[in-house]
Amino acid sequence: MAWKAIGIFDSGVGGLTVLKEVVRVLPQEDTIYLGDTARVPYGTKSPETVVRYSRQIARYLLGRDIKLLVVACNTASAVALSALQQEFDIPIVGVIEPGARAAVEATSSGKVGVIGTAGTIASSAYTKAIKRINPEIEVVSRACPLFVPLAEEGWVDNEVTRLTARIYLEELKLQGVDTLVLGCTHYPILKQVIAEAMGDGVTLVDSAEQTALTVARILGEQELLRPSVEKGNHHYFVTDIPAGFIRVGNRFLGGELGDVYQVNLEQELQDGGDGEETY
Repeated sequence: MAWKAIGIFDSGVGGLTVLKEVVRVLPQEDTIYLGDTARVPYGTKSPETVVRYSRQIARYLLGRDIKLLVVACNTASAVALSALQQEFDIPIVGVIEPGARAAVEATSSGKVGVIGTAGTIASSAYTKAIKRINPEIEVVSRACPLFVPLAEEGWVDNEVTRLTARIYLEELKLQGVDTLVLGCTHYPILKQVIAEAMGDGVTLVDSAEQTALTVARILGEQELLRPSVEKGNHHYFVTDIPAGFIRVGNRFLGGELGDVYQVNLEQELQDGGDGEETY
């Protein structure tokens, strides 16, 4: 039997933290990752544009015969997930709902903090998702835009990062949150520094981790899991020159990034051809 792969996409490199968790939880599964590096970031784009980009990518990955799609991008999860779920007939998982659900389960004080990019925080996507599950929970949000370049630079353990974390997170500490959602796919890279800044007694919720568990549950329920004796293969695609993606991707995955292929989505979807270059 030919087993289909799990498709994962993000506007860039951050979704590799989700891929890493999917591979950890489901090492037997094949994955296909697409980073839309030619059009990153999505956070500054209009919702209509993000929906259009997300549809293009979903069609491309479905053309590669995937069995489940992970929208490993907070912006696309916030604005495009429902459109994708209505249009395509495979399971489609975003990163917001799993993180929100885990935060609701984790909090005992009813005070949850959410950190993310300016776009994600402005969308209130996590707040809405948490309130849908439990309207009583108080949500305190904070945009932490500098965390993304720090993660990509690999500055995970130095004074600049620690100071940045202390300044960003001071207000959340003062508000007394007992649970903090890492609402950006880059943030798990900085988990240790964020935990230090928040102090003991605060549970960090990693959306990447929770998304991987959701993927495993759905595939299990639909009897689509590959036998656990198998070993998964992983394929990477980007929409711009891969050099930067490879450099940061190796940092995120601990040097385990394989070949990366550059694709032209418009061209591919037009003619169904193989407009790939390998690096």
